Amino acid sequence: MENEALESSERISKKATGGRPKKVIKQDCFIGIKCSSSEKEILQQKAKASDLSLSEFLRQAGIKRQAVSQNKALPKEILLFAATLNHLAANINQIAKQCNTYNQLTAFERIELQMLSMRIKQLAIDIKNYLK
Repeated sequence: MENEALESSERISKKATGGRPKKVIKQDCFIGIKCSSSEKEILQQKAKASDLSLSEFLRQAGIKRQAVSQNKALPKEILLFAATLNHLAANINQIAKQCNTYNQLTAFERIELQMLSMRIKQLAIDIKNYLK
């Protein structure tokens, strides 16, 4: 009787080894995308035609295929930067012409010229940082 009790407790303590095997590469990251209902339907049809799940189809499409980049118009901020640079360049050109013609810059005009120069440099830095 004791032997039977030991055998039954051993059987209970052993876990079943069946079930789904563990994946070698665990997919634990989630990426959500936005699309219209018609786009979703098209993607689902293409996945079904490829005999893949929608997730697997999108993974393979994203990894194996190359996206086509679209040329976009310059953003409004860049156009404003360019307009400001042109305006400042015109002002500096007028000051330089006055300096060369009359050689009479006041202290205020010299300070203003230095400030314009610093502003142009800062705008150029901002444009470079924006385009990175």
